Amino acid sequence: NLQELMRTELPRMGYSVTVCPDGLTAVAALEKEPFDCLLVDLDMPGMHGIEVIEKARQIRPEIEAVVMTGKPSQETAIAALRNQVFDYLTKPCRLADIAGLLGRVNERRHTKRQMAALTHRLRRAEGDSQLVGSGKGMAAVKQLITKVAPTDSTVLIRGETGCGKELVARAVHDASLRAGQPLVAINCGALPENLIESELFGHCRGAFTGADAARTGLLEVADGGTIFLDEIGELPLSMQAKLLRVLEPGDIRRLGDNQTVNVDVRVVCATHRDLEVMVEEGLFREDLMFRINTFEITVPPLRERPEDIATLAAHLLRRHRSDGTDDRLFTEDAMRELMSHQWPGNVRELANVVEHSAILCDSLPIDADDLPRHFGRRQLRKELRESGPMSLREIEMVAIERSVERHGGNKPAAAEELGVSLKTLYNKLNAAEERKQAS
Repeated sequence: NLQELMRTELPRMGYSVTVCPDGLTAVAALEKEPFDCLLVDLDMPGMHGIEVIEKARQIRPEIEAVVMTGKPSQETAIAALRNQVFDYLTKPCRLADIAGLLGRVNERRHTKRQMAALTHRLRRAEGDSQLVGSGKGMAAVKQLITKVAPTDSTVLIRGETGCGKELVARAVHDASLRAGQPLVAINCGALPENLIESELFGHCRGAFTGADAARTGLLEVADGGTIFLDEIGELPLSMQAKLLRVLEPGDIRRLGDNQTVNVDVRVVCATHRDLEVMVEEGLFREDLMFRINTFEITVPPLRERPEDIATLAAHLLRRHRSDGTDDRLFTEDAMRELMSHQWPGNVRELANVVEHSAILCDSLPIDADDLPRHFGRRQLRKELRESGPMSLREIEMVAIERSVERHGGNKPAAAEELGVSLKTLYNKLNAAEERKQAS
């Protein structure tokens, strides 16, 4: 009678119900379809209720189990606790009791998804999500974020590697109506091709070799919140088609499952690739590009916003050092070096340089000598490549002049950096001056 009551009445409350006559049938159903909650009697033919729960845990580790019994005892209560059941109902029970319990199950599962998303986000986090910079470039980015964040529109963030695309995605999420829900970030370029589908959609136990337990996909973890697909241009064509089907109706299907699950996620994507060129070359689906490019935000590279370098450097330094006054974090020489660099690695490169310098210096402010030794050399190599053919003597003089300039005319410091004696440095400078006068 209780089975029939739940089969007919719970669907009216929004639940999908499967009724099984015994434990063996229930285990078979669990192997075929995903369920959120298992309500199991203890005394059943063929298999005891506790055995059913143990089998269910092996097949669907995420399922919530509820014990129902007309013969409560201390032993059954202890057995239920050992199997981490969600609750324990004594029959006869009212439909209102069952409905209230299922509501609590739903709340718990929602909390678990939030915790999973937060854990995933913390593992990937690189400092805080504050967007630093007050120049024209970042002001335009912040204005676009303010406009698009309250909507549910799909956002495509473009920009070079290391310029802060993930921070922009977090800012969009934090300013949206989904701010209290999960933000799950996925680097499409870092996932092995054979694992992408499992990571995104999840899988059932036994779906493939090594799938010893069922797993919830990251799209499902992000339900109610935002999914950030970083470097979406690296996604294989086979996965692009499957992702498009998810973005349209919002339905996903775990690997090995026949049932679909509907998810409500806001999609934010990022790429440093030229998707239009990839479409022309057949490497990216045109329909997917149109779907993800509802609203576009382009993050300018650091070299195009030099007015933000000092503020960013100070902000990054405060992650590692708390000593020193805010107006004396870098010497003029150090700041001159930072400002003159072209930053091919953008903010990520600046963060690495600042961290290196924070470790190396004994006390603030950071001086030019605390910057990484390769820092100026890499820029020099770039300039030499762009300048065209040069003789060895000319290359040597460029290196010497750059080093002397970097050290503010301090020739002993320049000689030490170049790995030559001070006498050798003076001889080369004098020889260069003589050649100039002779010409």
